[in-house]
Amino acid sequence: QNVNSYHDVVRGEKKKRGKMQKSGSGSTAAATATSYQTSNDGFSNMFRLRHGDGNRFADLLEAVSSLSPELRVRFTSPHPKDYPPPLLSLMAERPNICNHLHMPAQSGSSTVLQRMRRGYSREAYLELIGDVRRLIPDVAISSDFITGFCGETEEEHRETLSCMEDVQFDQAFMFAYSMRGKTHAARTMEDDVPADVKQRRLNEIIEVFRRNVQLRNEEVEVGKLRLVLVEGEAKRSTAENRTWSGRTDQNKRVVFADGSFAIEEEVNPYLSRLLSSSGDVLNKDERVASPLLFEDFANGNDGTILLRTKAHLSRGDYAVVQITEARGHTLKGHALWRSSIVGFD
Repeated sequence: QNVNSYHDVVRGEKKKRGKMQKSGSGSTAAATATSYQTSNDGFSNMFRLRHGDGNRFADLLEAVSSLSPELRVRFTSPHPKDYPPPLLSLMAERPNICNHLHMPAQSGSSTVLQRMRRGYSREAYLELIGDVRRLIPDVAISSDFITGFCGETEEEHRETLSCMEDVQFDQAFMFAYSMRGKTHAARTMEDDVPADVKQRRLNEIIEVFRRNVQLRNEEVEVGKLRLVLVEGEAKRSTAENRTWSGRTDQNKRVVFADGSFAIEEEVNPYLSRLLSSSGDVLNKDERVASPLLFEDFANGNDGTILLRTKAHLSRGDYAVVQITEARGHTLKGHALWRSSIVGFD
């Protein structure tokens, strides 16, 4: 079963999620409904529904994320109809569920979406984007787009461009349409958009994405403190100039230099004092730090005991990295200290 259809039927017992809520466990995620629930009323489902008692994807995600608070959980790729409010609420409350959603739009035109049999309109999709960003303000959203679908007009193409401008996706996978056999389009439609038109439209959506992702990352990422899961050495790392590559909660790649770093057991008390004494140094809600913070950590000139313990990073560690530069959807930064999900939250 995939994310779209997950339904684990439980017989003869109440679901753990319902029990937790009745006992006042503090979980804010809504109890699983006995009926299938779409993202909003503008989405429909053309496949067989799985109604009745049982665990759905939000329950599975809750169970997996409960295994360890230090286990970063990421999932992909549901159909946009499968982001009901209980799932979004769970993501908002669990620090170890990544603030990244892949929401394939395919087109920004309601008429093209109708021909694709996607089961939603442009308006329903944009309403969902608004709901997601309201509940999870720091979320990153990626998407898929197909240009040159059967019968696509210039006006419909411009609607896709405007959708990309409106949403400003953090990542996008963009392709020119190629008809596949044994599909509804192959049986009922004609692949009538010329190849050169498809390529020109593809180039246009790629240009819009690249321009907007650069602007968005400069606005949203530069200056932020991000918790990065170290994946390994960067491609251009050398013995003389070792650099790490890792992923943020938002699934953005970050490259930063190796070194010896403070540990969160000493950093967090220091940050607490900073928060109480000066809002100019660290904005906790926005996770934006002034350059002074990095200079203190790097040089050890702040007069604290901060750098008495130094640690080296290795693959699988979490590091707090201050983002200093954005190049498209790749970020560069300075690592400040070794951390954890719980400690960073």
